Amino acid sequence: MTTHILVTGSSRGIGRAVMQAFRDRDVHLVGHASRASDKTAIAADLSREGAAAELWEQALDRLDGRIDAIVNNAGIFEAAPLDMADAEWSAAWERTMRINLTASAELCRLAVRHFREQARGGRIINIASRAAYRGDSPAHWHYAASKAGMVAMTKTIARGHAAENILAFAVCPGFTMTGMAEDYLASRGGDRLLADIPLGRVAMPEEVAETVRFLALEAPPSMTGAVIDVNGASYVR
Repeated sequence: MTTHILVTGSSRGIGRAVMQAFRDRDVHLVGHASRASDKTAIAADLSREGAAAELWEQALDRLDGRIDAIVNNAGIFEAAPLDMADAEWSAAWERTMRINLTASAELCRLAVRHFREQARGGRIINIASRAAYRGDSPAHWHYAASKAGMVAMTKTIARGHAAENILAFAVCPGFTMTGMAEDYLASRGGDRLLADIPLGRVAMPEEVAETVRFLALEAPPSMTGAVIDVNGASYVR
């Protein structure tokens, strides 16, 4: 049976690579973009309350009323320096949490309820970050916190719903060669940061995408709750 999958944040970087990784599989895909510039994806601004539910309903319509797996990849990486004005710093925190964690949680909740209704189970793959465990720069407290929340949420879903064949996994990339990572590397002194990666390079989006493809289609059920690191041994647990 064809697997129906929703991928958020699919217009660039890891999300685009994930879409490509499924191309030759028996998969019916629906992508998501924050703006309508990608005509093949559903446009939804996940910083807006209610947008996640609207995205889910539109995805269901495109996927003939059935979703078997969701990849929560949409996220932002925006600096919030400590010397920002109080209101601006708080607004930056709320925006990052809304997009990176709350919208993902809303989609996970809708997915779990849908999987229960379908009585076949389903799979959730949440794209977190090395920052969930290692932390991030002083200007990115909110980003690290949002990704740590995503990991904790994934484990909770896995523990609470495994008996219903609802499986949940998290992927924690380190630096990945996307627009977000390139900007950060440039701003923080790329050579010095690369020296902290034993592999000697950042991950490619295709490497993360291959991990996602395996978790969505092939990973054995006993792997539920797993957090997979893709960071060139820059952080090992």
